[in-house]
Amino acid sequence: MTPGRDRGAGAPHTKHRALLAAIVTLIVAISAAIYAGVSSDDGAKNRAPLADGGGRASRGDAAPASTGAWVGSWSASPAAAEPGTETTGMAGRSVRNVVHTSVGGTSVRITLSNLYGQTPLAVTHASVARAAGPETAAAVAGTMRRLTFRGSPRVIIPAGGQVMSDAARLAVPFGSDVLVTTYSPTPSGPVTYHPYAQQTSYLADGDRTADATAVAYTAETPYWRYLTALDVLSNEAKGTVVAFGDSITDGFGSEPNANHRWPDVLARRLHEAAEAGRGTPRYGVVNQGISGNRILTGRTGRPADNPSGLSRFERDVLERTNAKAVVIVLGVNDILHSPELADREAILTGLRTLVDRAHARGLKAVGATIMPFGGYRGYTDARETMRQQVNEEIRAGRVFDAVVDFDKALRDAYDPRRLRADYDSGDHLHPSDKGYARMGEVLDLDLLKGGAPVEA
Repeated sequence: MTPGRDRGAGAPHTKHRALLAAIVTLIVAISAAIYAGVSSDDGAKNRAPLADGGGRASRGDAAPASTGAWVGSWSASPAAAEPGTETTGMAGRSVRNVVHTSVGGTSVRITLSNLYGQTPLAVTHASVARAAGPETAAAVAGTMRRLTFRGSPRVIIPAGGQVMSDAARLAVPFGSDVLVTTYSPTPSGPVTYHPYAQQTSYLADGDRTADATAVAYTAETPYWRYLTALDVLSNEAKGTVVAFGDSITDGFGSEPNANHRWPDVLARRLHEAAEAGRGTPRYGVVNQGISGNRILTGRTGRPADNPSGLSRFERDVLERTNAKAVVIVLGVNDILHSPELADREAILTGLRTLVDRAHARGLKAVGATIMPFGGYRGYTDARETMRQQVNEEIRAGRVFDAVVDFDKALRDAYDPRRLRADYDSGDHLHPSDKGYARMGEVLDLDLLKGGAPVEA
């Protein structure tokens, strides 16, 4: 754990590092150009045009001005274009996403994304409600709210774009499940989705967005579709901390519908600390993990499926509502799957670039050491050496403002190349539920205090 970055002794200042920095800058520039060309996916700043000017919200749905701060309570990164939805999308079906709040509030608003769509997405009806219980599409009686977009229940989201809804008055407590339902009557694809939700959501035929019962929702799905954020107007929190990572942050392999990802554990700890009157930050926690994510490279497509950490950092971190801090947990996939780019200096330069961009927007950057993967199918001694070298720089305080040592917390004391057996899900890369809990518990809440350091 380090209070600040030290760019002095031990930090490379060679021509090699300068070349790597230039390469990383080029990657960022190319990615930004691609995203700028296909997407206006930047929240309230680029709202999509309305389908028409009619259809005001039902009386009482729209939220009046109130006290508190808008913060992120839940989010998921748009990760890819859903296979098989290229021509029809979800036309004629109601999509009921189930999400879990990290902080409570008195009003809510959502963000819908058509980032991977090749045609405009027409949403003619959207709603939000509190779930009646776990693993159900039913709503608590009296909590169903129609959502509007600039006063209309209808909105057209351009290909590559996103839209934020108007605020709706709905009290949602910390740790509750929320149902967000959308209906589109016309073909539009591919669907923008998040494939490894570790959460059951639901589908129904026809426009069943206003249904409070679960009768019509006969199809279960492991995906989140279109929905990328749920913000709340909160008196409980003053800001948002963003968990930015790969499958280990996404919670891959954790128990479905149990909210056992490490950011879920962090959210519970922050809530309990606030209730106890501790001087820890009062933050909502949003999860911007994408399984398979790398710092340096994305997959194919325009925009790329599973975009690199460098290319998505602006959207998924800096543009999150009221973001104050970011916890970066990336690097293992660069070591395992990008041999052409995976060297110590390229990874470190990429991480330092993320930190610099966080600082430019006033965010504190907490970083994690890379956890062991001995026994995983991609393990080699050379890759283990690279992991150790990257971790050495991270621990020395030459990358992040502060460090959480996930490697030390989860490794086997008798074989540090491997995860401890009870922290291992079985594939020797992803933690078990106990391992995810350990990650969420070992992060010192005080590390989240403050903002970006003042440059000397």
